[in-house]
Amino acid sequence: MRHGTMRDGTEHRCMETTAPGRAFSRAGETAVSGNDEFSILNVSTDHIPEDQRVPLLREFYCRGVLKSELEATEGKPFAANLTSHSSPDAQLVMGGLIGARIIRTKQLVIDGNDSLGLMVNRSGVVGISARGRDLRLHPGDAVLTSAEDVTTFERLSLGNCLSIRVPRRVLAPLIVDIDDAVMRIIPEHAPGLRLLVDYATSLVRERAFAVPTLRQLGVAHIHELIARVLGATEEVHELAGRRGVRAARLRKIKSFIVNNCWQQDLSVATVAHEFGVTTRYLQRLFEADGKTFSSFLTEQRLKRAHRMLREPDFAGRPVSSIAYDVGFGDLSYFNRCFRRAYGATPSGVRSGEAM
Repeated sequence: MRHGTMRDGTEHRCMETTAPGRAFSRAGETAVSGNDEFSILNVSTDHIPEDQRVPLLREFYCRGVLKSELEATEGKPFAANLTSHSSPDAQLVMGGLIGARIIRTKQLVIDGNDSLGLMVNRSGVVGISARGRDLRLHPGDAVLTSAEDVTTFERLSLGNCLSIRVPRRVLAPLIVDIDDAVMRIIPEHAPGLRLLVDYATSLVRERAFAVPTLRQLGVAHIHELIARVLGATEEVHELAGRRGVRAARLRKIKSFIVNNCWQQDLSVATVAHEFGVTTRYLQRLFEADGKTFSSFLTEQRLKRAHRMLREPDFAGRPVSSIAYDVGFGDLSYFNRCFRRAYGATPSGVRSGEAM
């Protein structure tokens, strides 16, 4: 189990195992193949005493959604009715919750989960805080969040949500600089969002994850639809003067840099040669985007290092090795850039003392 300290100073435990009860049930879990597992979990606070509801939901989130802590909202009745349909490459959660905050705490974000979650608010109002931003989702709005961030969710009025969580490795190759899409409100009218909601809802209602062929097809379609929705948000940000051929070329160049930033010899000259343009033309593309080539490259290397420092798989690797692996040739320069970007040392992020 993992431990977390809540705002009132008390300690709650995020359980990694649970015994099914009358209100928390695991239905239809099976292993289809070595890597193709699925689960359907349901939770309801109907007919559950008030003092047992928060522990029940805490258990559901830690086991069935994303390891998180819960705390009741003072002065509000607490109730929930949720269902989670999960496979290794997609998780769909639907239902309503009122009277509680869901908190992905500083202690929990070091668990190695780097998944990305698209939350669509279907009714009522939801507040979300992460990365120094406080957002309010009104009916139809959506937002992309990262399991790597300390995040607080709170339903501010009665309603329900659809949450779709997928591994970072699925979306990162499809969206240029996926982190730029995190914690930005996606409006109800965004292209593809309604189609995604309707499709995901039908998968849950028809329990499609319980059928291997439908599950594989459904997961693939979910990935494609999310990429379409997030691609639409990028287009919105590109409308201010970055259109046509130049915008398309810059997008391809950024994607190339993101996927190759670990190469120490990557430079404006090598990238310009790769795309058959002059170095000055390449520099002007980035200047029109409000950045320099060097700042974008350094930013991608730092993001990769930050993720590696928080992943258990790299816990035994020295910070110096990680710095070189992501493309830095000078450890002192890496440390200076890292502290400037994250306000903390690499060792501080690795230990969980800083995020």
